[in-house]
Amino acid sequence: MRDVLVAGAGPAGWALASACARLGLRTALVAPAPRERWPATYGVWRDELPDLPGYAIAAAPAATLAVGTSGHRLDREYLILDNDGLRRHLTHPAVEVLTGRAEGLQARVVVNATGARARPGGAEQTAYGLVLPAEDAAPLVPANTALLMDWSHPVRDPSFLYAVPRSDGVLVEETSLARAPGLPPDILAARLRHRLSAAGIRIPASPREELVRIPLDAPRAPAPAFGAAAGLIHPATGYSLATSLRLAPPVARALHEGLRDGPAEAIRAASHEIWPPAARAVHRLRLHGFRALLTMSPQTTAEFFELFFRLPAELQRAMTSGRTDLAGTVAAMTELFREAPWRVRIALMALG
Repeated sequence: MRDVLVAGAGPAGWALASACARLGLRTALVAPAPRERWPATYGVWRDELPDLPGYAIAAAPAATLAVGTSGHRLDREYLILDNDGLRRHLTHPAVEVLTGRAEGLQARVVVNATGARARPGGAEQTAYGLVLPAEDAAPLVPANTALLMDWSHPVRDPSFLYAVPRSDGVLVEETSLARAPGLPPDILAARLRHRLSAAGIRIPASPREELVRIPLDAPRAPAPAFGAAAGLIHPATGYSLATSLRLAPPVARALHEGLRDGPAEAIRAASHEIWPPAARAVHRLRLHGFRALLTMSPQTTAEFFELFFRLPAELQRAMTSGRTDLAGTVAAMTELFREAPWRVRIALMALG
């Protein structure tokens, strides 16, 4: 009998399966295509994953910029991951790899790591991107630079430019941060092409495209679940990868120790490791910010992020990465509200 069966072969599924195998648990991972390449471009803050090996990093830009109503250089290092290297980092040879689905397979604990399921009409982050030669992208983003957000071209439904170096060029992406329902890719594609044309950038005849669709208010799958299926997506940023990779070892330990007293105790211990009281409290505050974003006009959105980019790095880190940092999250939100003009305060207070 297997100890753990992980359903889902994305980075979260592989991270948890390998962490369990390292502890000696008899672990299997199952997915319809468990060796399929991951198509997304993943970005993380280095301080979230300081032990990430070099072969899992595709680019470590020298600078990270952001634009609200003015430009800012952020005091955090942003990394673009190499997906093949990341898979190598997350793969353990003791994991039994199965092709198919979890139905009918036996294990003491079966963990759902198949990702978040969008609800009809639910809020989503959507994006449309093109990979350009680095020299072609230079009018929008300097060489060896990550442009995290650029809100300087507000339109009716706010979207921003995201541009990061990759091993094969520069990904330039038009992103709708939060909208219900998500902004369709054809609209984002038209905006991106207009933005590129205005900058004098020629679009290749057959460019490499990237589409993003992240459910921001998807219901959590029943326990035991992990990764996006467990609700680990940050509702105001769409990020979940670093959180999943950080949590995989302690969740594996919880399963390992809990299984000594049976599957029910293992599931309880793992669920507590994923959602301790502090994480639940921080998540409620993040949901408040997410709902406020859904109501903001383009001008108010740009002003809100202008305030965010002015925060000290430790408060920015608390809001984006401090999943159990209740004090830091409260301090950051308090400072944002204190500095906000009235139209931003109204948007925040309307959901209080």
